[in-house]
Amino acid sequence: MRTIKGPGIFLAQFAGDAAPFDSLDGIADWAAGLGYKGVQIPSWDARLFDLAAAADSKDYCDDIAGRLAERGLVITELSTHLQGQLVAVHPAYDAQFDAFAAPHVRGDPAARQRWAVEQLGLAARASRNLGLAAHATFSGALAWPYFYPWPQRPAGLVEDAFDELARRWRPILDRFEDNGVDLAFEIHPGEDLHDGVTFEMFLDRVGGHARANMLYDPSHFVLQQLDYLAFLDIYNARVKCFHVKDAEFTPSGRSGVYGGYQSWVDRPGRFRSLGDGQVDFKAIFSKMAQYDFPGWAVLEWECALKHPEQGAAEGAPFIADHIICVTERAFDDFAAGGADRALNARLMGI
Repeated sequence: MRTIKGPGIFLAQFAGDAAPFDSLDGIADWAAGLGYKGVQIPSWDARLFDLAAAADSKDYCDDIAGRLAERGLVITELSTHLQGQLVAVHPAYDAQFDAFAAPHVRGDPAARQRWAVEQLGLAARASRNLGLAAHATFSGALAWPYFYPWPQRPAGLVEDAFDELARRWRPILDRFEDNGVDLAFEIHPGEDLHDGVTFEMFLDRVGGHARANMLYDPSHFVLQQLDYLAFLDIYNARVKCFHVKDAEFTPSGRSGVYGGYQSWVDRPGRFRSLGDGQVDFKAIFSKMAQYDFPGWAVLEWECALKHPEQGAAEGAPFIADHIICVTERAFDDFAAGGADRALNARLMGI
């Protein structure tokens, strides 16, 4: 078994225009000072990272890695959550997702999609140049507006949507295969891949592609009332990334899973800083140890109440305290008597 790596931190929610959050060196100093050992980098944020340069230049990647190493940090994964979302956008969300794209392709859905696919190709090469094993992204969605079966869905609508989603992602998965990197889709409401069933539908359509994997974030499962521990029992072999994020779900006589269009503060299901929600992280980290998870425990901070810097400061020791240093021998080895084939035969009466 392997001991999970961590603590890491996803930088997307902390990057900003004020120091120390406006440069890679500054935000790295801040993260290291809090006790983090790894950073997950949002590849779309030019203040921190140049994705095209990383794809084309090993020297650029070595420089980035070296600057982080000086601070005791490594890159856990790159993220293309924004670009991955744009691989498949339902027209109902065109206006909302247009801001995710580069300015020169906004307002042109076809050009925006081509740009997103190119970005994923760059991410595959950049991940290889950085020596990374996995990459975090979103699947996008064509069927999400129809997740509730009213009005009644036309026959074959969901199947056709997943056929098209797989058609768009298959060549991207092949690019990641060419570069030896796992593509980990965050299983997330709003994405067509939002639970185990939908992931299986997609996986079947891409022929069980070895690079089609998952980013596991239990907070999204709390909000949709999915058994996040059983999920690991079923899908552990496909889990390649891990966001450590807390959540709570407290339904009332007025509102439940759907939230009543309320703000995050007032919804029955809401994200919380680590330790403030209902997620059983002791059980999750035990599962990760049991199933020999090969990656990082990475804080993704989102909370309806707490300030992000407080959440980040509390997150590093919380993760460190939950990491299980796996044992190298069985607890009852002291009583072992060694292999004795003759004794074994006598015990079985043969």
